Amino acid sequence: MRSPLSPQHDVSDVIVDLRCAVTTDPGAAMRGGLLAMRTHDEEAAMPLLRQAAGKFRQHAGLAQVFGLVARNLGDLRTACDALSHAHALAPTNALISHGLARARLEAGLPAIEDFKRAQRLAPTDGSVILGLAAARFADRDVVGAIAGIASVVEREPMWIEGQATLARLRRMGGGGDDEFEGYRAALKRLPGAIPLWSGLLALLDSGQHFADMPAVVAAARRAAPEMPELELYEAVAADELGDTDRAGALFDRLPGNDIGTIVRRTRSFLRRGRVADAAALAEAGVQLPAGRALWPYVALVWRLLDDPRQQWLEGPDDFVRVYDLGTKIGDSTALATRLRTLHIATAEPLDQSVRKGTQTDGPLLSRIDPEIRALRSAIEVSVADYISRLPPADALHPLLSAPRAPVRFAGSWSVRLTSDGYHSDHIHGQGWISSALYVSLPETLGKGGDAGWLTLGASRALLPDLAPFHRIEPKVGRLVLFPSTMWHGTNRFGAGERLTVAFDVARLG
Repeated sequence: MRSPLSPQHDVSDVIVDLRCAVTTDPGAAMRGGLLAMRTHDEEAAMPLLRQAAGKFRQHAGLAQVFGLVARNLGDLRTACDALSHAHALAPTNALISHGLARARLEAGLPAIEDFKRAQRLAPTDGSVILGLAAARFADRDVVGAIAGIASVVEREPMWIEGQATLARLRRMGGGGDDEFEGYRAALKRLPGAIPLWSGLLALLDSGQHFADMPAVVAAARRAAPEMPELELYEAVAADELGDTDRAGALFDRLPGNDIGTIVRRTRSFLRRGRVADAAALAEAGVQLPAGRALWPYVALVWRLLDDPRQQWLEGPDDFVRVYDLGTKIGDSTALATRLRTLHIATAEPLDQSVRKGTQTDGPLLSRIDPEIRALRSAIEVSVADYISRLPPADALHPLLSAPRAPVRFAGSWSVRLTSDGYHSDHIHGQGWISSALYVSLPETLGKGGDAGWLTLGASRALLPDLAPFHRIEPKVGRLVLFPSTMWHGTNRFGAGERLTVAFDVARLG
């Protein structure tokens, strides 16, 4: 006889076994819920877990899993209730305590005391420490959020995730501090620590602080000459700062064929006008296990070469769709007011596309505010429609090869651009479908010209002369959906406020 919930079960077996367990075995129901999360089968598991959790009210682990499944589905009110019940049953369980704190934070509820309680149970857990900082930031205690992380990295300078978070918080806090002071102080104490040099250079790279990179590379070469990434970062800095011939010579002698290096070589070829070389490199790169990162560059080279495959890759009309939602998003004025309260940062994020604006922290569409719930409902309907209109599945295509169910959000946020603000051209490497939804716009937008418009298909920092193939006018209540591998940015605009919501639909396969 087959053992219940054995690891080799497929998704249908999980639900069959969970259905059998809900009224007889709380432990098996709990394990079934965990397995359903691993197989992305939470929708089918949710009503069964609700039934089991209602029957076995004294089983803390089952209540915890029920809450986690609800959280995965974006039902944060249910998640908080279930995890609060689990915590009441098992008040010394650190994982349950942390899960409750995280759910409350994502729901938009006060969570500082919850994280403090979780920290008392797991004082060295870095994810709890980061969560406490996020809760303080959400409570507008920016100084306290920064101080909390800073005190830990001072004691534990090799905590790289903490160092990166501290730098991001210092940038968003807008206090004029050196964002990278944590790294610099740590490197004074531990000059040979390769992970610190790697973390600092990676953050300079993602934040486009290219002018600072040559000095950091030189310092790292003196302190840690065996560090493998130094030549790559030297080449990246040269390429991004306009010394393309030197960059090309450096790239030519770089070893290795990891995806990150291939992307950088491709960019270098494009900057030097060697389109055929860029095409060969990118086309070969997409065949590799992590090759999806090369599709945006394949799109660029196929456009430059007038390759007919560009129509297959980005041409179908169903790939870019516009939904004028109007009042389906609720009262746009009330929504704008709510979003403005969430823009706690006073400066643009360190490593995002926002220029002259701010971005909210945390998964916006998980919040339980009525304005956000109404917005999410309208978005879910539009995303379902977008997916239903896609062409048939194509195993070779970056958009059409993905499973079309279930639908999960990989991230969601709001951006508030102010006078002369814009988004630099970028792609979303972790998403499947990306978006722009307009909530509030300057009165002058749309009165001649394309200031503030969304652009698709251009990478102006890389190829200044390649025009976008779509320009979309912003309108309040307008939602635009497009593939996450498609280059997108916005044009600068004059005075006023451009308030948007954006999200990525996750690629689950």
